[in-house]
Amino acid sequence: MDVTPRYLGAGSFLSRRDPRVLLLVPVLHLAAVAGIDDLRPVLACTAVALLYYRAAGIPWRGVRANWTFMLTFTTLLVIVNSVLTPADTRSWGSVLFTVPLAHTDVTWATLSYAATILVRYVSLAMVGFPVAFAIAPADFGVAFARLGLSQRLAYGVDLTFRFLPSTWASLRETVDAQRLRGYEHSRSRNPVKRLLTLRPVVVPVTVNALVDAEDTVNAMDLRAFGGRHRTWMRELAFDRADLLVLGGFAAMAAAMLVARILGLTQTVWVP
Repeated sequence: MDVTPRYLGAGSFLSRRDPRVLLLVPVLHLAAVAGIDDLRPVLACTAVALLYYRAAGIPWRGVRANWTFMLTFTTLLVIVNSVLTPADTRSWGSVLFTVPLAHTDVTWATLSYAATILVRYVSLAMVGFPVAFAIAPADFGVAFARLGLSQRLAYGVDLTFRFLPSTWASLRETVDAQRLRGYEHSRSRNPVKRLLTLRPVVVPVTVNALVDAEDTVNAMDLRAFGGRHRTWMRELAFDRADLLVLGGFAAMAAAMLVARILGLTQTVWVP
C-alpha cells in the first residue's frame, strides 16, 4: 500500500524552501529557547515561531486534532510539573493560593515559570509542525542524506514517515471489513472504551504491517539497496531565501545563548 504523509502546506513559502531548512530550523529554535526562565524572551522567540508557522500555510482544519492533543497534553504536563510540584526556588513571593491535597503554595513566580514552559512547548510545536506537513514526502530521504546521514538511515527515516499513515489507512480498511462481518466500533467519547473495542482489529492490522514491511525489504533487496552509494534524483541547493531564514534563526539562537551566558535570562520574570 502506497500511502504518503499529509502534505498540507503544498504551495506555501516554506514548502518552496530547501527541505533541509525546515529540518534545521527546529534545532536552532530549540537552542534559542532552551534553558530560559524569563517569559519575555521566550515570548519574543514565540512571535518569530508564529511568523514561521504562518509561512507554512498549514490549514487549521487539517491539524486541529493535532493542536488539541498537543495543547491538552502539554498543559496537563506543565500544571503537574510546574504548578502542583514547583521547585522551592520558584515559590518565593507572596502566596496567591494553596493547591488542595498537594498543599503547594502558588505564587506569581510559579505561574510565570509555568507560562514560560508552556509557551516554550507551543513555540517548538510551531516550528516542528512544518516538518511533518510542509515537506514533500519524497524529499525526506534526500534531505536527511544531504545533512550527512548514511543512506540506510536516511531512507529508514523516509520510510518511518510513511509507516504511520500507511498503518492508519490499513486500520480503517480493516475496521470497514470487520463492519461488513457484523463488527460495531464504539462511538463512545471514552478513549478507554474506544481502545478496548479495537481489540478484534489489532491482530489483522499488525499482520498487515509486518507483511508490508517484508514486501518493502524484499523490493529493496531486489534493487540491491545498500550495495553501493545511492544517488538521488532530487538535487538540493540553498537559495537566498533559505539562507536568510537559516541566518535569522541562527542569529536568534546566538543572541539567546549570549544572554544565557551573561545571566540575563536565568531569572523568573514576575509581573
